[in-house]
Amino acid sequence: MASNPIYLEIIDFFASGTTPQAVADFRPSAAAQQRALELLDLAKEDQLTPEQESELEHFIELEHILRMAKARARQILAAQK
Repeated sequence: MASNPIYLEIIDFFASGTTPQAVADFRPSAAAQQRALELLDLAKEDQLTPEQESELEHFIELEHILRMAKARARQILAAQK
């Protein structure tokens, strides 16, 4: 699944080095957001292929990890004030 564009975006983001502020501010690209919405719409209509279902599950896992990273980054930033 590493060839999935959202995975590559996140890998590039972390590989390029980051700061707590950058993590807190990170947003997936418009294309990645659009793809997630497409998958969610297909899921609502019960029309996902097995590959799309897997892609959506991975996207949901990544979103959870990003939310946790953002929360931790905000804690770090608050402690620095």
